[in-house]
Parts: sequence; C-alpha cells; structure tokens
Amino acid sequence: MATHAEHVLILTGKDDWKSKIEDEEEGTLPYHNVMISNSSFPATPSTSPAEGSVPASAFLLRSFRYVPSIPTDAPSIATFTRAFLLPTALHRAHDALTPAQQAQQRRQPELQRQFRGARETTEILVLVCGHGGRDSRCGVMGPLLRAEFEDQLRAHNIRVLTGPPPAADTEAEQDGAARGHAPNARVGGISHVGGHKFAGNVIVCVPPAFTTNPLAGKAIWYGRVGPEHVQGIVRETLLRGTVIKELFRGGTDVGGDILTL
Repeated sequence: MATHAEHVLILTGKDDWKSKIEDEEEGTLPYHNVMISNSSFPATPSTSPAEGSVPASAFLLRSFRYVPSIPTDAPSIATFTRAFLLPTALHRAHDALTPAQQAQQRRQPELQRQFRGARETTEILVLVCGHGGRDSRCGVMGPLLRAEFEDQLRAHNIRVLTGPPPAADTEAEQDGAARGHAPNARVGGISHVGGHKFAGNVIVCVPPAFTTNPLAGKAIWYGRVGPEHVQGIVRETLLRGTVIKELFRGGTDVGGDILTL
C-alpha cells in the first residue's frame, strides 16, 4: 500500500480514465503525500456553479470528509488545498522557515467554511480498482466485484446508495449511522491505486459514525480479492470489524496512523 497523508477521491461519474491519474491531476506536497484517485461515483449537482467553472466533488478518505462543491479555477483549488489538504504539523525540515512562511505551509481549517455543504462521511465506501487502462486484470475483475459487493450488502440488509452524495444541508440519509447501527453504503470503481499484481484490489472505508464496528474510522486495503471472498468481507469486516489477514495489504486510520497486522 502506498504511504499517503490524505487520499482524495474525485467523483467523475465515469468508469474508466486516462492510463495514468497523474496525467489528469497533480497531488504531491513536500513531506506530505496526497494520493488522488478518480471514482465512478456521480458528483453532487451544483446549485450555483461559478461562471466558466464546473465544480468538482470529492471524498477525503483519510479524514472521512465529503466536499460536494469545489470550484475548479486555480485560486479555488489553492484555497481547497490550504483548507483540507495541507498538514496540520510540519516536518522538521521546515524549521528553517520563518513563522510566517511556516504558517503558509500549514492547514488553515477556517477556510473550510468557504466550501458549503462539506460534511463528515457517514456512509460505508467500498472502492474497487477497475482501471482497465492501466491493467486488464483490474479492468476485468472490477465490474464483477462491484456487482457482487452490491448483492452481498443488500443480502445483509445494508442499503446501497447509487445517486449523487448529498451535501450537509440536505436531508440526512444516515439516521442508522447516527445511532451506531450499520450505515448505508456506496460501491464504486476507482482508478489505479498501485499493485495490479494484487488484483482485485479493494479499499473498504468504515465511517467513524459506525461506532458499533471496531474498525470505525479506518480504511482497509485488500488484495487478491475474488467474488468468492466478498460475502466474507461484508460479514467479517463491515459487520463484525474483523480484518481478514490473508487479503490484507494495509490500512489507514482517521488519526493518521498506518495500520499493520
């Protein structure tokens, strides 16, 4: 699993992308790696798009946030980066900078107020690499796994959401999560996350609101997943909070830790 400080999941509504995500997006900060992936989830429609700019929507998978509307002009992207992606604490290599320069390199959470509708992620996210432009194994395995996850989630009485994610100021769709019960889920395809030799690659994100699950607030990376494993992942990981050692590639925690067994 690639080490990263934040994982930004862009909602594109498409099922395949350019061969290399870095051809579409740039996302590396010194000493603070930001991983960027595309996803098949549909973006939240904007009620007031800026002239000449089509807003983007993104899940932030390390911090379990959803930002429904991100203007895509350069100044707005810079503000989004300062608000959500810059580190809260600097690497010691920055000690030589002046206090003012260091302040420019740290996150400024007060800027998050400029992004209306940003909210905590309260739904389970099941992310399946289906990037056929990078490797045919994921291109073939991805759709099979997505269909099987949707079937197994429904079989375990977990509602699978298919529409655009709502913003914070819309009607809540996660009453169950607020009570600590199993929340709803979304299943989507994502672009290359590294390690096609581990196909099928699956990332399971358990929201912090799912308090009855011991893995709440964690993203678990699984590799070499086949359709025959999906029922066990839903039952053991999503409902019981158990990591399946034989499939485990790594994981991350909302607090910033990298998970190992």
